[in-house]
Amino acid sequence: MERIFDAKVNAGFIERINKLTPDSPALWGKMNVAQMLAHCQVPIKVALGELNPKGGLLALLFGKMVKKVLLEEKPLKQNQPTMKEAKILDKRDFETEKLALIELVKRFATGPGVLTKKPHPFFGPLTVDEWNTLQYKHLDHHLRQFGV
Repeated sequence: MERIFDAKVNAGFIERINKLTPDSPALWGKMNVAQMLAHCQVPIKVALGELNPKGGLLALLFGKMVKKVLLEEKPLKQNQPTMKEAKILDKRDFETEKLALIELVKRFATGPGVLTKKPHPFFGPLTVDEWNTLQYKHLDHHLRQFGV
């Protein structure tokens, strides 16, 4: 798995984000492009320790099993469930969300030292490689959702 911490990989994600327009259509799903940009910020904020949602009973029962599936080499499947904090239903400003996501992607790239030491609220403790894989696959998934 490529690493978002790698400068070239990180720059590639930012380049893809910059190809989006306010009118970029979704190839699947219900979010518009501005909502997707806001949605993609949530797991990065969790990884950076800026957002600390509660895991709940489902996390205790299924977190490790779901983590194992998500860490496989296969791309993420379309229309997967998401935590309530990442469900973006309101109207968002495209430019604001785009700039905020780019800033978070850049911050993530500064290295593993920026990652929270807290366990993930759903998956439990994660290694640096697991944080990277989850962030890489999630961001790639949603950029592909909008054709970039």
